[in-house]
Amino acid sequence: MYAGDYLGRRALYTPDQQAVVDAGKTPHRAFTYAELNNRANRLAHYLRHGAGIRRGDRVAILAHNGVEYLDTFFACGKLGAVMVGLNWRLHWRELVDLITRTQPTVLIYSDDFKAQVAHIRAATDVLEHLLHIEGEGVPGSRYYEMLLSASVLRPVTTDDVTEEDIACLIFTGGTTGLPKGAQISHRMIAWNTLNTIIHDLQHGDITVNTFPLFHTGGLLVYTTPLLILGGTVVLVRKFDPEQVLTLLQDYAATVYAGVPTTYQMMTTARNWASADLSNLRFCTSGGAPLPVPLVEQFQREKGVVFKQGFGMSEFGPGVFALAPEDSIRRAGSIGRPNFFVDARIVDDANQPVPPGQVGELVLRGPSRCSGYYDDPAASAAAVDAAGWFHTGDLAVMDEQQYYTIVDRKKDMFISGGENIYPGEIEQVIYKHPAVEMCAVIGVPDARWGEAGKAFVVLRAGATLTAEELHAHMQHYLAGYKVPRHIEFRASLPISAAGKILKRALAGAPENTAEQEL
Repeated sequence: MYAGDYLGRRALYTPDQQAVVDAGKTPHRAFTYAELNNRANRLAHYLRHGAGIRRGDRVAILAHNGVEYLDTFFACGKLGAVMVGLNWRLHWRELVDLITRTQPTVLIYSDDFKAQVAHIRAATDVLEHLLHIEGEGVPGSRYYEMLLSASVLRPVTTDDVTEEDIACLIFTGGTTGLPKGAQISHRMIAWNTLNTIIHDLQHGDITVNTFPLFHTGGLLVYTTPLLILGGTVVLVRKFDPEQVLTLLQDYAATVYAGVPTTYQMMTTARNWASADLSNLRFCTSGGAPLPVPLVEQFQREKGVVFKQGFGMSEFGPGVFALAPEDSIRRAGSIGRPNFFVDARIVDDANQPVPPGQVGELVLRGPSRCSGYYDDPAASAAAVDAAGWFHTGDLAVMDEQQYYTIVDRKKDMFISGGENIYPGEIEQVIYKHPAVEMCAVIGVPDARWGEAGKAFVVLRAGATLTAEELHAHMQHYLAGYKVPRHIEFRASLPISAAGKILKRALAGAPENTAEQEL
């Protein structure tokens, strides 16, 4: 069995190497590869013999980050089963829809979500086995750790699992309707691991994972590749900037991945000044362009350099990388494609465009997902006849094959007949030293069809008027690109992955301090 049983192989090579530290527990719990493999075998034995799980069956988990999440992922791999990672920020009715679609017979859950699980069980008859991680759980639920202790410890494998079997479902953001479940195959995991090792990781690396494990950033950016390679992953229950800085120091982390908003939050944490980050070879940022002042602050105050990355649930997620030496001189670029990824920019007729021209970014290679679960129409629409996956991102490539994301197709708006890309405007706003966080969206406008609106959070103690910010943007942007509306807020809505929720901004005005210019 060469696919699926990742821990079986790694425990054979480095059984006594520290694999995972669960820093969400008090005290922290550490596991060697042999110990982690034993846990996965015990859970797999229960799932097979106690719950009847077979190859291709689904096992759902609704939980905070913790060793139990990795137990589930690796146990499913041993069985050829499919882990369904559920976003705990969703409403229980949305979770019912996802469970109805994916039909898992087992649900593993954190006690924090006991109320949602009670609603789900009352609304659907799909779930046959419930396992609670802590607390007492809902009636009829079994305690996870006790079940593991009572389960038989012997190797579990499924010999007919191949690289094309699905390891897990990662749900997309769901910009319209229900999220789509990207089918992550073992082939995709293997090729992404190879790309990640070529560009980022080395033996002995240690990382702190702060992305939720139901998200591609949490499970597949560094966690799974590093565990395949034999490194150490420190898990946090939820992102807390002060705790993360402490963990990076205490566990001598060598690599770390986040998004711009999380890095901004780290610089304002109480222990930022005292945190020792000297062991970090680099930090990786993705999800949005990283503001240059933030890159400069990390380098100036902590000696930390950045790599800009780009990936997505459906591809990679290691797709592009920008080397640390390019982080300032090519700020805003996502870099060049990773080794086994092919990329191009195409127009609306699906024809390649020359360097310097904006078009849609399309990708091809073996680290693409196997379509969307139970959604053949969406699967077919995402990939063209030549095998290119259409990302929905507008991008541009220069003569040296450096790529820059201009914006999402869905985020672009048209004002007075001109295409406006919010990402370009946000980069300019971030140049102002008083700005900690911002987002730009298009809003209806009687004269221009749509006009820009900027939502801005200021740094602690900073002052800035709408007129001053307007003048700052006019210094860098053509007049038609400058947002007509500016709203100052105390905070912006953030997703579980640390990204700003622009849909929430568009649909839930707060009007903390808004001015039309």
